[in-house]
Amino acid sequence: MKCDKKDLLLYAVTDRAWLGERTLKEQVEDSLKGGATMIQIREKHLDRDAFLTEALELKALCNQYSVPFLVNDDVDLAVEVGADGVHVGQHDMEAGQVRSKVGPDMILGVSAQTVEQALRAQEAGADYLGVGAVFPTGTKDDADAVSYDTLRDICQAVDIPVVAIGGITKDNVSSLSGSGICGIAVVSALYAQRDIEAAARELLALTKEMVAQ
Repeated sequence: MKCDKKDLLLYAVTDRAWLGERTLKEQVEDSLKGGATMIQIREKHLDRDAFLTEALELKALCNQYSVPFLVNDDVDLAVEVGADGVHVGQHDMEAGQVRSKVGPDMILGVSAQTVEQALRAQEAGADYLGVGAVFPTGTKDDADAVSYDTLRDICQAVDIPVVAIGGITKDNVSSLSGSGICGIAVVSALYAQRDIEAAARELLALTKEMVAQ
């Protein structure tokens, strides 16, 4: 499965922080109903068996909606569950190693904060880049800030699609217009909202407007 630009329009990244009485599957399904175009499961504190079970459940759900399903960081688990792709950061397994491990058909996303990192990831076989944090974010304490100019420079330097991440909300998404990104990756802008489906629908519409400008 190859990464299509339109799949990156509204890229939802999971977080258990706001589950309350609900399951992760219920929250993710709400975001899919609202128009999320890609789902990434991100788990930092779940044991492997629970992570595996959850990943299989979400993969089946994404299949129903014909939306790509990616696993954050855990390359072995991504292969085991037959995920559509895997996303790695600069401090995870090197992109070239990941590509040789997952083969040519799995989507490979790589985080980048500089033009140099972006070009290296593209060279290593990345299908898309996640660039951020473009705004201050509470969901990733160690996220380095990436300026609008750097974001635009990265988009101009590479041939693969770029998605912005970090602190993006319905109130600031339009300020990313003209940068060259083809979508946004969000966590709290969806999963911390009372009505996830409505939040997804609104964000998708705003993002479509933003990338068209």
